[in-house]
Amino acid sequence: MAPRPVVTTVPTPARTRTPHRLLLAALLLLAVAVLLLATAAAGHAAPVEPSPGTDNGGLSIDINGPNGTPSSAVVTLIAITLLSVAPALLLMMTSFTKIFVVLAMTRNALALPTIPPNQVLAGLALFLSLFIMAPVLTQMNDLGVQPYLNGTLDLNQALATGVAPLQDFMVAHTREEDIALMTRAAGMENPASPSDVALTTLIPAFMISELRAAFIIGFVIFVPFLVIDLVVASALMSMGMMMLPPVMISLPFKILLFVLVDGWGLIITALIGSYGAGGG
Repeated sequence: MAPRPVVTTVPTPARTRTPHRLLLAALLLLAVAVLLLATAAAGHAAPVEPSPGTDNGGLSIDINGPNGTPSSAVVTLIAITLLSVAPALLLMMTSFTKIFVVLAMTRNALALPTIPPNQVLAGLALFLSLFIMAPVLTQMNDLGVQPYLNGTLDLNQALATGVAPLQDFMVAHTREEDIALMTRAAGMENPASPSDVALTTLIPAFMISELRAAFIIGFVIFVPFLVIDLVVASALMSMGMMMLPPVMISLPFKILLFVLVDGWGLIITALIGSYGAGGG
């Protein structure tokens, strides 16, 4: 009689171990939940009321340093804040916008849209603005910054005193019509004098006046170059060369005229003269 074959069944590990893994994961999640609840209960236990003699953990903020001078941390914070808003202040409260617009319009009048590049024009406008604003910045430093650093004035007094020279500069170069325009737009009464105008009204009025003056200077710059374009276009039409772009012929004459009359020097002199003497 032949022996009966032995049939062995191999259990599938995936099916047998899956319930154990699920059970282990459930127990682990339950342990984590219990631990979190215990931690939260301990964290939200009855708080300990501070005694009257305690100083709340010893936390104190000292704004002023020794001898009444501001601490170095406060000065550093103010410097970082000013650096973050410096581009906006440069555009809105100095001569930078007017100078840059005039230089850009001069470049377009020469039919050179990318020469000089914007970086060069911005750098020239920046240093011309520093030259023009040097007396104002010196007064602001003497009246507001140094007294605050020496402890003579507090922050509010230093701001009120230091911003006065800048406000006088903007008032001197802002038209009364623009101030009245912004005052009516805000629904406020007319100020008794230009010096009583608030900065929120004076800054946009100053920018409008600066843009108007820049466009007037740009119009004067465009006129001689426009005459050159008309003469060249008429000459080409009379010779029957209508397919030749007049810009290609007039561009060398524009550059030659601009160099002969020292155009950059004239424009920069006119810009500085429009603000009075600078750099002193």
